[in-house]
Amino acid sequence: MQDDGAKVLGERRRSLILEWLQDSGEPITGKSLAEKTKVSRQVIVQDISLLKAKGEPIIATSRGYVYFKENNSTQKESRIIVVSHNSEETADELYTLVDHGVSVKNVMVEHPIYGDLTGSLMLKNRRDVDAFLEELENKKASLLSKLTEGVHLHTIEADTVKQLDEACEALRGKGYLLE
Repeated sequence: MQDDGAKVLGERRRSLILEWLQDSGEPITGKSLAEKTKVSRQVIVQDISLLKAKGEPIIATSRGYVYFKENNSTQKESRIIVVSHNSEETADELYTLVDHGVSVKNVMVEHPIYGDLTGSLMLKNRRDVDAFLEELENKKASLLSKLTEGVHLHTIEADTVKQLDEACEALRGKGYLLE
């Protein structure tokens, strides 16, 4: 059981974490938050879970935590697409999408036991894609699509339907788009 002093410190730390995430335009790593607050990475994971439980729209991505801000001033167009390719073609698929001005919000697969599994990506440009691929390599992690022999879905978003159409046409031309 926490004493009142520890409880107050925890609430103050979570308030700071929330403020930093809301103010940041980029993901913030758990390691960075741990260093700034002088606690362990595991404490940050717990703090993020507590904030999410209170309804804060925090998303964990491969590049860190992001406060998901709804931008009501500009309505984005979105679409869910189904793609299939081998792991060596992942970079080409993601570059193709972002090069057409499309953001890749997530990746989804259907698991035979767990049902739908979704991973947040939040990739907007080549720098984001490079950071994602580097993190995969550094952590020796597997792509979710490995569970489904390369078949997966993405929620993609862009300013215009034309951008979505052009990105899908490019994926179709490379044989990645399933229809």
